[in-house]
Amino acid sequence: MSKLHIKKGDIVYVNAGEDKGKTGRVLKVDVAKQRAIVEGVNIVSKHTKPNAKSPQGGIEKIEAPVHISNLNPIDPKSGKPTRIGRRLNSEGKLVRYAKRSGEEIK
Repeated sequence: MSKLHIKKGDIVYVNAGEDKGKTGRVLKVDVAKQRAIVEGVNIVSKHTKPNAKSPQGGIEKIEAPVHISNLNPIDPKSGKPTRIGRRLNSEGKLVRYAKRSGEEIK
């Protein structure tokens, strides 16, 4: 399976769907399904029964996964969405970089 352009902790821009134009931090990445959960994006209502976590039960608002093809990392220099590439840095380690500015993505 190939590597994804998005990692947990990245700030990403949503470029398609209902939440187009929003940005948020990646909370979780599902590599097998090629989906990511982004903070504050793709909010859905989940009906829950009373349990130990929520004794009252009711309707919870949670983030649903978004397909990673609809996400672009934010360029650390300009703050705009960018594509990414991979290259070897000075220590010979493979790192991701923003194609928009050439800046390394941490």
